[in-house]
Amino acid sequence: YIVFSFSIQDQTSKENNPASLGIRAQSLSVFAYVSVYVMVKVFQAADATDLVTELRRSFDDGVTRGYEWRVTQLKKLLLICDNHEPEIVSALHDDLGKPELESSVYEVALLRNSINLAVKQLKDWMAPDKAKTSLTTFPASAEIVYEPLGVVLVISAWNYPFLLSIDPVIGAISAGNAVVLKPSELAPASSSLLAKLLEQYLDSSAVRVVEGAVTETTLLLEQKWDKIFYTGSSRIGRIIMMAAAKHLTPVVLELGGKSPVVIDSDTNLKITAKRIIAGKWGCNNGQACISPDYILTTKEFSPKVIDALKQELEAFYGKNPMESKDMSRIVNSNHFDRLSKMLEEKEVSDKIVYGGQKNRDKLKIAPTILVDVPLDSQIMSEEIFGPLLPIITLNNLEECFDVIRSRPKPLAAYLFTQNQKLKERFALTVSAGGIVVNDIAVHLAVPTLPFGGVGESGMGSYHGKFSFDAFSHKKAVLYKSFIGDAAIRYPPYSTGKLRLLKALVNSNILEIFRVILGLS
Repeated sequence: YIVFSFSIQDQTSKENNPASLGIRAQSLSVFAYVSVYVMVKVFQAADATDLVTELRRSFDDGVTRGYEWRVTQLKKLLLICDNHEPEIVSALHDDLGKPELESSVYEVALLRNSINLAVKQLKDWMAPDKAKTSLTTFPASAEIVYEPLGVVLVISAWNYPFLLSIDPVIGAISAGNAVVLKPSELAPASSSLLAKLLEQYLDSSAVRVVEGAVTETTLLLEQKWDKIFYTGSSRIGRIIMMAAAKHLTPVVLELGGKSPVVIDSDTNLKITAKRIIAGKWGCNNGQACISPDYILTTKEFSPKVIDALKQELEAFYGKNPMESKDMSRIVNSNHFDRLSKMLEEKEVSDKIVYGGQKNRDKLKIAPTILVDVPLDSQIMSEEIFGPLLPIITLNNLEECFDVIRSRPKPLAAYLFTQNQKLKERFALTVSAGGIVVNDIAVHLAVPTLPFGGVGESGMGSYHGKFSFDAFSHKKAVLYKSFIGDAAIRYPPYSTGKLRLLKALVNSNILEIFRVILGLS
């Protein structure tokens, strides 16, 4: 335990002293000393061990396996969204300066959709899938049973602290697991509110929240989990994977990368510009894993792209976007300094064609467009995760495929064109977690599509039924009858048994008859 002691000193001010009224002033002109002791429990290794032990006991006792428990917890998550939306919006504003619209739509509303879908579809998801059998096992029946993994850990990110915390938890609960959520310490107001609400609404014997930073996360990672679900950077993703390897724990890593936007001259440029802005600066000011990271277009078409972006940015955020209330701020001074360093790098700062204004005290950086920064610069080597958008110009659009292919596979890739052949080629040849044609980031809201990365942008996927699958083991079950026991599978072996078994394994009906009739 850490004990804090505070001394509070007070004195009645002369202005308010009743002595001027002749009323027992001596009893009020005093100093008051109050000692307040606050005991804060430090999360230690034993706490992490005890936590996992308690949750595993609940799981082993079958607390989480039944349909009723799962659907009850999901409906309570829905109550959190319905009853506490103003508090959630307020916490997101405290942490990130998020506008109410972004918080209500991109976090709370998307969570409602996920929960409602899970409640509606849960019985179907839980039902075993029938599987075909073969002649080899006849007579028999088979099915795939969706089995909960056990006790799982969800480590979430700071940029969408409610959506990226609760969305995986929906999958974990739907699949029948006990779950520990570790919210990001970089969004403290959201983390505190998540801990409070989940403790208040959910079954604490099977769902827990652990707040804290590196120490707490490290202690959690030392435990044996049945799955770890992490959302965040590739650097931390590697640490998560190393910790999981110690126990051969499977992982889902939702990472990021440099998501490209390819703009063909055959596009509706006004709508293209609006959608890029909405997906870049209108989504947490570029602090999103699927945010556009750079634009690829031709040298000939780039001036039109720049002019369209400038025009729409001014229409959205005014002539002084630093004063706009419709844009999030940078999460903290460390990230502000990281972005500033990108802008101030040699041969980058003079490439700014729009924006570039900064205010460290307010953690604000204006929407910034740059043209033809060096491909080996920091801004083109690292995921930007902020309001900076480089445009790389090409001699022809064909070169875009080589540029994208030369870099690690991104979480998303975007194309704006009306050319059908280009759409088809882009979808077939560009390797990315997801591809969107003629819009930005909207695939995130489609629950029938898996959301996840490939290569360095992540592994595994979730959303909708894919979330349920991510936290389930597909268990193969075969039901065999005692009827029809065949002697051919048992020793002593013979040439006839060999021929018949080969025919059965190959499901070759003609050969089976040939062997039985002695024709083979």
